Amino acid sequence: MSKIFINRWMLLVGVNMLAWCVLSFHQTSNAAPGEPFANAVSQRAEMIAELKEIKTLLKEQNTLLRTGKIRVVVDQ
Repeated sequence: MSKIFINRWMLLVGVNMLAWCVLSFHQTSNAAPGEPFANAVSQRAEMIAELKEIKTLLKEQNTLLRTGKIRVVVDQ
């Protein structure tokens, strides 16, 4: 075999060993242990409650705006 062929194989084996060593240091993180996803049912219930609250606040705001009793003063 030629010396170039052997050098290429040595380079390929060396790169593979380096990649294996780098990837062997990879570990999973313990930053967020527990459930990976939140409970969808409770999220949906919270969102519905917040949307109902927003709806009531918008109704109150619309009734105030329709009465014409609101005065806006712009000051610099």
